[in-house]
Amino acid sequence: MRGWIGLAIIGGIIYYFATETDKLDEPIEYVQSFFSAADKKLSSMTGTKIQKISEQAPQKIKNLIYERLSTIEIRELDGTFTSNEAIADFKQEYCQGSKITHPVFSKDNLQFICDKI
Repeated sequence: MRGWIGLAIIGGIIYYFATETDKLDEPIEYVQSFFSAADKKLSSMTGTKIQKISEQAPQKIKNLIYERLSTIEIRELDGTFTSNEAIADFKQEYCQGSKITHPVFSKDNLQFICDKI
């Protein structure tokens, strides 16, 4: 029981110094800078960036685009935009480059779809 009381007192003292005084500001800043430097180094070594992807993105994109499309184009869009990975593949295949074409979508609608995704 004495151990827990001592631990609580030490925790209270650390909390007091961290919130009410500026004695721990420098060590806290040092630790934060150390972690941010390590994060930057790791990011530069791997070359990847973290992106948050919403699970509802395909449905939101479909709803924005449906108004412009014909029935055949809507069926193609439903078959193509099934997941976030499918959208990324579509963008990679049909939206890259200066000449964009698709066998089903008209040029204007394909440009609109590429702009929305």
